[in-house]
Amino acid sequence: MSQHQRLLAAALAATALAVTTVQAADNFPSHPVQMIIPFAAGGPTDIVGRIMSAKMGEILGQTFVVEDRAGAGGNIGAEFVAKGTPDGYTLLFATVSTNAINPGLYKHMPYDAVKDFTPVARVGVTPTLLLVNPSMGVTDLKSLIALIKANPNKYNYGSSGVGSILHLCGEEFKAMAGGLDITHVPYKGSAPMDTDLLGGQITLAFDATPTALPLAQSGKLHALGAGMLKRLAAMPDLPTLDGTVMPGYDLLAWTGIFGPAGLPQNVVDTLARPIEATLASPDVRERFRAVGVEVYWIGPAGFSSYVKNELVKWTTLIKSAGIEPE
Repeated sequence: MSQHQRLLAAALAATALAVTTVQAADNFPSHPVQMIIPFAAGGPTDIVGRIMSAKMGEILGQTFVVEDRAGAGGNIGAEFVAKGTPDGYTLLFATVSTNAINPGLYKHMPYDAVKDFTPVARVGVTPTLLLVNPSMGVTDLKSLIALIKANPNKYNYGSSGVGSILHLCGEEFKAMAGGLDITHVPYKGSAPMDTDLLGGQITLAFDATPTALPLAQSGKLHALGAGMLKRLAAMPDLPTLDGTVMPGYDLLAWTGIFGPAGLPQNVVDTLARPIEATLASPDVRERFRAVGVEVYWIGPAGFSSYVKNELVKWTTLIKSAGIEPE
């Protein structure tokens, strides 16, 4: 076969593939869709991802198969989708960690958080609450900050691990309060952190609403503020850090759905519509509220810009906190 014939054959094959891809996209979804959850089964991301997948499947009339691929802070599952075929049948139920925080924490990322994905929609946010042990005897943010400043190096705060969103929330709190002298105590997850916070081994911590709300609402721990711009629906009387002493404090865990880079626009649109419909469903909103997640829809174009801004925000925060990439 001559060089000309080889080039012609390659061109014809590429054209046939393109036609097949367009036809498949036009018929999307014609078979089950795989939703990759990059964290362990039973966790907050898994719970919300399964709620979304079930309802989306119901609306689209197609099965959504959920698969948990945990590890490396979410990087394993995210990499699997990044390297997948951009046909809409392999999706990532992503978080702020996989697509905004991890690039600043890991020296060698297995994917590009922007270039290797097609944003489809943001689903919701998981706010954080600033919790203190009742033994501290403070009832508001101003008195907490004053107490810490009056007693340098006496108090500590917990997190779910070095570089975790809860650690970064604590570091931003320290910085925006004027450089508090308070020691960071990292744990392997929120559960052991909360145990020690309840027991008085640590004095304060930021925690995500799925675990923080029951502790705050029961009075076992005191919630002094929410780390978001808007007041928390589940605790509307609780002030925000932004609305009291830290204007602009807005550090949220978020979830969203991505496909691999190159996902056809009609597939993106076909997915975005049932996501929006799912989030408008009263039963889904109630189930979200029960686990401390608030619905915050952002469509494909807006979500793309949002992710880029989040990447810059969290990378800057990581650097300013002096956290070295692993």
